[in-house]
Amino acid sequence: MGILQTVRVEGQNEDVRHLPWAHLRLPPFPQVAVRVLEMASSDNLQLPLLSELISSDPAFASEVLTVANSVLYAPRYPVTNILQAIAVLGANALQGMCITVGVRAYLGKSMRLPAMQCLWSHNLACALVARRLASRGLIDKDQAYTAAILHDIGRFALAVIQPKDYAELLATHHGSADSILECERELFSWDHCETGRRLIADWKLPTEFDAVVLEHHAPRLLDGSWSLSELVKMSCRMADAAGFPAFPGCEMIPYTDLLDRLPAEEREAFYPDRETLAQEVTAGIQAIESV
Repeated sequence: MGILQTVRVEGQNEDVRHLPWAHLRLPPFPQVAVRVLEMASSDNLQLPLLSELISSDPAFASEVLTVANSVLYAPRYPVTNILQAIAVLGANALQGMCITVGVRAYLGKSMRLPAMQCLWSHNLACALVARRLASRGLIDKDQAYTAAILHDIGRFALAVIQPKDYAELLATHHGSADSILECERELFSWDHCETGRRLIADWKLPTEFDAVVLEHHAPRLLDGSWSLSELVKMSCRMADAAGFPAFPGCEMIPYTDLLDRLPAEEREAFYPDRETLAQEVTAGIQAIESV
């Protein structure tokens, strides 16, 4: 944590200020969301305490309940309180809802920038794809959704540090999804994957998310293993192919190629063509964004 990093401070043009990572003034991630992740990952989860934690922030709880009642989750009866939401939808689903609300709050005013809205849609698309990919395998679908919502948390941190500069980079860069990493290092001295890993450690989130945020642009493992990290990696590429890239100039892998890379069981249960995938992802994003 004492390694020096470089960040250009807005208003200083080419002046560069060297600051230790720990001294960067990043806004805190909503603590309710962080604590929900910690509690829900515990082997001794007490649902009333989880409900009390979320309900302790009325504004946050209200947004979570709105998401819980959206067509994305479609409960049979309206959910009117957090404890009921946990009982009806499950603690794992509540994790994803809380992180969705938390990430949106973390972006704050930067969400007004079109490039940030594009990035946010990519993040939601990735989470929705991950949820579907996990529906037939051994990975919990709600855990997959939560991991995918967090996979680009490093990008959001960069956006918070320098929203205009980063928005301009996203809007003008052309190349493969991983080609932007070098540009980020030139602008900030670190890229969004490493930034995400540091945030996961700073916020003391479960270590299972380390590989998700650090490796989502890495090549797929040649041995064909299918882990949470590999699932999110594929979901990120699928989100691009569905028309929701992290930046407009992103070069996309053809959808048929991505289908061929899926394990047989997941491929059998997934959307047969890009158009169907795009329709389903669009509907899911609209369900969340309408709340």
